[in-house]
Amino acid sequence: MVGRTMEWAARGNHLGGIPRKMVFSAVGAFAKAVANLLNTTTVHNGDTLIQLVRSRPPGVPLLTVSNHMSTLDDPVIWGFKGFPSMDARLGRWVLAAEDICFKNTVLSYFFRVGKCIPITRGGGIYQEHMNEALDRLRDGAWLHTFPEGKVSQEDAPIRRLKWGTASLIARAPVTPIVLPIVHHGLEKVMPENYMFGRKPPFPLCNKDIKIVVGEPIEFDLPKLKQTALFVSRDSSNSGYTHPITKTSGLDDAAERCLYASISEQIRIVMERLRNFGKFELKPKN
Repeated sequence: MVGRTMEWAARGNHLGGIPRKMVFSAVGAFAKAVANLLNTTTVHNGDTLIQLVRSRPPGVPLLTVSNHMSTLDDPVIWGFKGFPSMDARLGRWVLAAEDICFKNTVLSYFFRVGKCIPITRGGGIYQEHMNEALDRLRDGAWLHTFPEGKVSQEDAPIRRLKWGTASLIARAPVTPIVLPIVHHGLEKVMPENYMFGRKPPFPLCNKDIKIVVGEPIEFDLPKLKQTALFVSRDSSNSGYTHPITKTSGLDDAAERCLYASISEQIRIVMERLRNFGKFELKPKN
């Protein structure tokens, strides 16, 4: 795949960092326009996200997770007022679907320069570029993931999360600050089935976008690992077929229990935020 051959374009010193600055300036301006000029965006607890992006303890990575309502989620959720969406230095890294964002050389270059990491859906949690994501966490950077794994525009509870995000939390050399975000409205700005089963050519206008930023989720990893070991002894998961590398000191069954436990903890928090945003957060007049 083309996306696997452009690690050089993702480096901060590529052409003096100029292409990256240009992409973030252009995409950030687009996100600001969609979020604030074409639509109305209401944000709850946005200062927490801004604070963690701008100034967190040195060497401590930030891992944000959100639901996935449309192909515009990233970058538009970063376009709200006050957020430094055009600052390439502060900008997030994000896991992006290889079959969508890395179809050809031009797209691959654009998304690589834009700090996107290609992920093969269905490729498992130990695929090649998950190591690149771990490297970014090791660097103390900000990484964003969509743990549901794909776009869903239904008004429904948060689905069972994929284990990739949980594996990053468990395997990171420094446990990241995990910040949940849930949003509503972008499924109306960019509906999947607008005309003849296709997305509209441009974002739609006059919609209400709600963004709910939670508080960091605390993970007691030593305790979670001990619990996973205990639970795995009494469970049978012989049908599991994905490869597991022993980076945690746990056996296969315990590692699966650990990832499932972390994922469920995140899902529960995201579901609470979803209900808050749906029933309590009102658009500003």
